[in-house]
Amino acid sequence: MRAWHFTNGDKLRDGRPLPKNGELLKHNGPVNICESGLHASKRIIDALGYSPGSIICRVECGDIVETRGDKLVCRERTILWRVDGENLLKRFTRKCARDVAHLWDMPDIVRQYLYTGDEDIRSAASSAASSAASSAASCAASRAASCAAYWAASCLAYSAASRAASRAAYYAAYSAASSAASSAAYCVASYKQNRRLTALVIAEHKRESK
Repeated sequence: MRAWHFTNGDKLRDGRPLPKNGELLKHNGPVNICESGLHASKRIIDALGYSPGSIICRVECGDIVETRGDKLVCRERTILWRVDGENLLKRFTRKCARDVAHLWDMPDIVRQYLYTGDEDIRSAASSAASSAASSAASCAASRAASCAAYWAASCLAYSAASRAASRAAYYAAYSAASSAASSAAYCVASYKQNRRLTALVIAEHKRESK
């Protein structure tokens, strides 16, 4: 089964060197989901939620022991290809934030950063978002607006691209669901973000492969 897996640098969580593309990785010993074995997710948006870093791997999983919710555990995993997702995850984060821009009174400098990605104004944008989030909460703004504002403040201040992207995906979907008061809205938003991130990663892989 083909799936997605995120890593951090050149080592696995257990300290072993990250295998080369095409090299079969095996797990010997007990396999328990969330505890031991080799993990991955069918959807990239789900794998993002468990990411320790921004190296994105397309993997082939064999001898799958269990699938639970948004992840699986197996005894064999092979990296088919990988990309460094640092920059594309930042783009993804900004896109998710723009999805819910209409839910709150976004300061101009925050909007400017989300559309340009200008790192020179990121700190100022983060401060502006934090102030706006506090104001939204104190004014008893709608749940969706407060959620969107607080997410923007935390993600703009967050340095790890993969974690910021994970928060972006969750809170953008959560805000959409809160706004529509529907769990179906969350599913639609999550599906949209999964397609978006998948497309970004595949495009980056094709670009690097040329």
